[in-house]
Amino acid sequence: MKKILLTSTSFQDTPGKHHDAMKKQDFEVDRLRGPLKASELLPIIGKYDGIICGDDELNRHVIRKGARGNLKAISKYGIGLDKIDIQAATQWKIPVTYCPGVNHITVAEHTLGLLLSLVRKIPEENNYVHKGEWKRLAGHEVYKKSIGILGLGRIGKEVAKRALCFGMIVHAFDLKIDQLFLDEFNINVLESPEAVLKKCDILTLHMPLNDKTRHYINQSRIQLMKKGVYIINTARGALVNEKDMVNAIHSGHVAGYAADVVENEPIRPDNPLIGCKNVILTPHIASRTFENVERQAMMALENLINLFENKEPLALANQF
Repeated sequence: MKKILLTSTSFQDTPGKHHDAMKKQDFEVDRLRGPLKASELLPIIGKYDGIICGDDELNRHVIRKGARGNLKAISKYGIGLDKIDIQAATQWKIPVTYCPGVNHITVAEHTLGLLLSLVRKIPEENNYVHKGEWKRLAGHEVYKKSIGILGLGRIGKEVAKRALCFGMIVHAFDLKIDQLFLDEFNINVLESPEAVLKKCDILTLHMPLNDKTRHYINQSRIQLMKKGVYIINTARGALVNEKDMVNAIHSGHVAGYAADVVENEPIRPDNPLIGCKNVILTPHIASRTFENVERQAMMALENLINLFENKEPLALANQF
């Protein structure tokens, strides 16, 4: 019997056929509520044959400890691999799988929800009405506004298509160009991310987090943007320097910030975004719909099963 650690709270909390599929396996499953820090994983990781993880801190020390024990497989529930030391996993010959191609619709819908909530002041107005107040604020239309998309992968493309339906002008940057998509949807791809920053009324982030993109949106790059810009982040919290964002909102340079992610999750009481006017925050739920959790959980589980059965997983992040 394989011993499995399951830390993804979306997998655990959301009903669906993934639970029945897990029960059919010859697994002994321990459930912990992630994201777990490295200090929490180090004492226990070696006793598991596999882990279905969320955004747990699987750094070099954790992976080495797991490899010296029983750990044979890491299955990421989700697509972001920035919390997993892929180089260390490759060195110790532990395959890492992930789930691309399942959550792009769900995250794109949440992105547009945050965008409209921000520019039309929907949460603020909702709060007034629930307090019995009839305070009517003026928001903005998105029609004919320029939206900048940094990262034109699966999610960025779905956001672009939806923005076009609202009559927005789409400017984008990505290191990899899908010319067929650009030609079909008439997307303006600019020569650099900075060129996008200078043109957009609304910016939405869909880039991966790495050493080059950490705190990419900071004071200097915010200054390149139009005064009154709105910024949406459904990618990774650490793409944004949160202190610089708060300062830019207080100065009026940024009109509003909406994010499904923060740099340190779960959010800490001292996070500068808490209580900041014109900031909308959701607790990393952009991909948490009944439909998508089931898709993603089934893929993560199938990846793990395939690894144990020496079959090709659906998506492998490292090669040996």
